[in-house]
Amino acid sequence: MLYLLAFIGAVTLAVLLWKAFGPGVRPQSGRALGPDDDPEFLWKVDREVHRRRTDGPASPDGQDTGD
Repeated sequence: MLYLLAFIGAVTLAVLLWKAFGPGVRPQSGRALGPDDDPEFLWKVDREVHRRRTDGPASPDGQDTGD
């Protein structure tokens, strides 16, 4: 009976260690990137600024005046 409990404990410990340090775990990168470091975000912002500049000045109330 004692061997059975020891075996169950060893298997439980092995499973926990496998989940904690197994091959599925990837180390995180050195630091987190903010949106101002993300090239895709910067490209979208640049595209939006360029689009707003080419559309011309907006009306003061923010509504489109075209009929």
